[in-house]
Amino acid sequence: MARKKISTTIYITPEQNDRLKLLHERTRVPVAVYIREGIDLALERHSAELPGQLSLAAGGVGPKK
Repeated sequence: MARKKISTTIYITPEQNDRLKLLHERTRVPVAVYIREGIDLALERHSAELPGQLSLAAGGVGPKK
């Protein structure tokens, strides 16, 4: 089942638009997929700046032996 998507507006340069359209023409992958992929890459790159839980390995939390 596809996840619900939220509509938003972004502004890109004409060059970005041209390159995304060309990529779409060659791959038939929707431009929105590439934009979401780029957002995921940015979030991953800046994940240390986001609040969240420590991983079990990093926090030293886990089952006692």
